[in-house]
Amino acid sequence: MSLEILINEDIKAAMLAKDKRKLEALRAIKAALLLIKTGKDTQFAEIPEDIELKTLQKLVKQRKESAEMYRAQNRADLLEEEEYQASIIEAYLPKQMGEAEIKTVLDQIISQTGAQGMKDMGKVMGMASKQLAGKADNGLVSQLVKTMLS
Repeated sequence: MSLEILINEDIKAAMLAKDKRKLEALRAIKAALLLIKTGKDTQFAEIPEDIELKTLQKLVKQRKESAEMYRAQNRADLLEEEEYQASIIEAYLPKQMGEAEIKTVLDQIISQTGAQGMKDMGKVMGMASKQLAGKADNGLVSQLVKTMLS
């Protein structure tokens, strides 16, 4: 089942349950997907899964950055709302891999590419971002690759 259909069904369920907070988060996802589907630059009949994942990750990142700003400004009411929306959106992402799992995948990639040092980081990161798309934070992956290649 595509993400778009799943979101539409969950919107209907949230409307029936009169869950305004969840409905707001789901509508944000739907709006982002609709923009991708009908935007000037990209028009898809069916949005590819990798683009759906990147969109969801972007939405979660925006919510978390907003939450950090609200935390710094002592705005607990807005902070709580952003964190709630981030948790709803994260539910549609695949389970994130732990550091040990990422290291295992990176070990395999490094042995496949024959990477020796930092000069080969681009090759390793290219393969890693394809294999770990949506499953791991790219910042953490980058940090681990640097550690492993130095």
